[in-house]
Amino acid sequence: MAHSLGMAYGVTSSTLLLTAGLSPATASASVHLAELGTTAVSGVSHWRFGNVDWRTVRRIGVPGAVGAFLGAVVLSSISAELARPWMAGILLALGIYILCRFTLAGPPRRSGRRYVRGRFLVPLGLGAGFVDATGGGGWGPVATPTILASGRYEPRKVIGSVDTSEFLVALAASAGFLVALGSQVLSLRIVAALLIGGLAAAPLQTRFEGESEEPEPQPGIAD
Repeated sequence: MAHSLGMAYGVTSSTLLLTAGLSPATASASVHLAELGTTAVSGVSHWRFGNVDWRTVRRIGVPGAVGAFLGAVVLSSISAELARPWMAGILLALGIYILCRFTLAGPPRRSGRRYVRGRFLVPLGLGAGFVDATGGGGWGPVATPTILASGRYEPRKVIGSVDTSEFLVALAASAGFLVALGSQVLSLRIVAALLIGGLAAAPLQTRFEGESEEPEPQPGIAD
């Protein structure tokens, strides 16, 4: 159900795989290959329930894919242990920022333009994609709270857009690992297990999110 929060599927899965004794590259490569299926199903489900802003998907997904490919290549040559303190610091800083903003200033109110500009999303996608590949996860924990804090979208739109764009990130990361290390880094049994569990949960959580929000008024109907 990690996709229902827009985060934590990769972080949770990679942590468990590392605990089981897999190498960082094998764990991250296996998780990202499984995410090709889970993010595809999750993205289609979010789209059906109107949870996707395609402008955001394009502007964060493409640079996210570039960052993920580079991160996979880097992880193939160094230990992921070097990236963990840096990733933990970013997530801690984001968590403190979100907590303070919602506690002191209240929930963000949508005002002005109804989208986040590309000059903000491009570097966010690049950095989040790199963190995701090198740490085995992090796309959602970095991208979701950051976009949510902008106050431009309702939560279901943020989660749906981040989950949908993650397909591009998973595809690029998988390609990076295959190019750098070859198919020997993959454990097909682990990929299959992660895929089956993720595919079973992905459509359910998007249904709950789609039903939890009031439908948005259509332009020209309720002016």
